[in-house]
Amino acid sequence: MAESFFQRWDHQLTALGTVVLVLVVVFVVDRAFKRRGRALARRVTGGEDLDPVLETRLRFVRRLVEAVIIVIGLMIALSQFTALDRFAASILASSALVAAVVGFAAQQTIGNVIAGVMLAVTQPIRIGDRVTFEDHSGVVEDIRLTHTFLQTGGDARIIVPNGKLAGTVVRNDSIVTETVAVEVEVWLANEADELRALEVVEAAVPGTQATIKAITFEGTTLAVTGEPSSPVERATREADLRRAVAQALRTASLR
Repeated sequence: MAESFFQRWDHQLTALGTVVLVLVVVFVVDRAFKRRGRALARRVTGGEDLDPVLETRLRFVRRLVEAVIIVIGLMIALSQFTALDRFAASILASSALVAAVVGFAAQQTIGNVIAGVMLAVTQPIRIGDRVTFEDHSGVVEDIRLTHTFLQTGGDARIIVPNGKLAGTVVRNDSIVTETVAVEVEVWLANEADELRALEVVEAAVPGTQATIKAITFEGTTLAVTGEPSSPVERATREADLRRAVAQALRTASLR
């Protein structure tokens, strides 16, 4: 009875075993990359923490390898079904049409994957960088196969297709240095003394430099620069600086 059961469901059990094996292999590869890959990278760098360049490439290669393993495993699992073999043979007979349809339908996804590879190789942005894309700013949290995750100051996530990042202008505040500038803008009414405001801000908030950015009919805009910080802490430091400047100006009756 047991033999007839296995004979009857031989292909299904083989396909199921293949899927389970693929999941196990992906899990092992993921753990190996996270542990052994980082350990090897630290030995290469002399025990120091991974720099953004190596961290970005390591994560992207790990996900690319896992995706390849999953695709190969699914192909092996599907090949166990004879009905699908006949179906595949009929599809191959019109492969040109199928390739055109699939290529057209998946061109955006494929383009995002190719853009992700290009971002991982050329690295105009890296994990941990503070970047500005269109109207959004944040810290690069992860670069995946098709999308990049930006973490904002409010701990939200902006998910951007890799194709967009690779094909447009992106401001990177930390690609050269490990710190980024902390700068806020403060608006003053026309009746306020902007020169005295500059002195008040620099005296009340140590380590800052205040300048006049713009003068219009509506009022004056001051630019206040504080001490540089890490990209992750920039939003918090700017909020603290903005609050300190507002308090200093209000205490001096300039707002």
